Amino acid sequence: MMLDVNTLYTVTILVMALLGLLLILVWLQNRGMRALAWWGAAYLVGGMSVWLLGSHGSLSDLLSIDLANALLFVACGLTWSGARLFDGRGIKPVAMLIGTFMWVGACQIPSFMASLDARVILSSVIISGYTMVIAFEFWRGRAEPLGSRWPAIVVLGAHSMLFLLRVPFALASSLDGSTAALWNSGWFAIIALESLLYAIAFAVIVVAMAKERMELKHKKSALSDPLTGIANRRAFFDEAVARLDPARKDPRPLAVLLFDLDRFKRINDRFGHAIGDKVLRLFTEKAQANLRPADLVGRLGGEEFAAIMSGVELSTAFMLAEQVRIAFAAAARVVDGHRVSATVSAGIALLAASEAEIDSLLARADQALYVAKARGRDRVEIAEVDRPRAWQPAAAEWSPALARAGIVPDALVPATLVPSPALAPGEGASIRKVGIR
Repeated sequence: MMLDVNTLYTVTILVMALLGLLLILVWLQNRGMRALAWWGAAYLVGGMSVWLLGSHGSLSDLLSIDLANALLFVACGLTWSGARLFDGRGIKPVAMLIGTFMWVGACQIPSFMASLDARVILSSVIISGYTMVIAFEFWRGRAEPLGSRWPAIVVLGAHSMLFLLRVPFALASSLDGSTAALWNSGWFAIIALESLLYAIAFAVIVVAMAKERMELKHKKSALSDPLTGIANRRAFFDEAVARLDPARKDPRPLAVLLFDLDRFKRINDRFGHAIGDKVLRLFTEKAQANLRPADLVGRLGGEEFAAIMSGVELSTAFMLAEQVRIAFAAAARVVDGHRVSATVSAGIALLAASEAEIDSLLARADQALYVAKARGRDRVEIAEVDRPRAWQPAAAEWSPALARAGIVPDALVPATLVPSPALAPGEGASIRKVGIR
């Protein structure tokens, strides 16, 4: 059964117009997703191009060939720009219209306009090229977990390859003089049908991608602290529970660090909530900078933060907590011109083999934090059951920790040497603290 080309043209025009309006409507409901507006415009411009192409014979060649294909390449450029916007990259106006410039320039050559094969080859190469770079833009953003991204890449790749196949067909037909017969045959109808199906599939996929991104954004918002951007209490507990079982199989323990900013209410009362918020963000920044990339940092509420560290020795957890404490104390001495001198206390607990709940682990870290507060604040303490003997780190161990925290040894007050050493029970008399000029 032969496909009626005129019917396909009519259906394609209506479908592209409807899809273009649909994409713009979806964009109006979510103005932050600008790519949808560009894709909607591309469909409307593409629909106009198909109408002009379908009017060949009743309209002049200038409109039905020159302008029609120029608009088609503009639509391709708009689609490429939408793909760039979707992944946060900027628009390149000249590159977007390069296919149109190539076509308009070629149309000024009489021999080109007289050759159907030349027009087919150039248009096929331009469309295939645009489709390839659109697929490449989507591939560049593959780190984002969108399931619809890969079907988009596959559809775009298949469409690009199909248009490239038109080139050898055009070359072969030009050799035996059957060009007009080939493109007036059912092959042209098949290509038109594939283009229609591609247009529908692409629109459905990009809407699905936009929907996935919105859902991902809402999920992330529900699991993120709005002030600091790190995991909120719910997200922290969910991830902490997920890390418990693998941690029991690791010979190295899992550590929980509980941080509490010292006298934070006083900071808010004296300097205002704006400064208090900056202090919270500053602590978050220093915690993320000084802990390992794999460590989970979360805000449990107010001025209380926690971190989960998998596969660490007690000494490593202690050193990293000290790095955070030292770096924060140095950075929070002056905030926006105010001498805030904010500090933080921390408690550390290690996962016991018999522990089944994260709550009990946090409770022991909280007890260690309470000891840190009782012993003068601005220090790190280890849960009593996790330190059966005194551990006094050598001065050589502190130098790298201080350097990573952004503190140079010369900045320390000579009378006060190393930060809060972990002490065995009953050895509180030998507490020493870091002083910063």
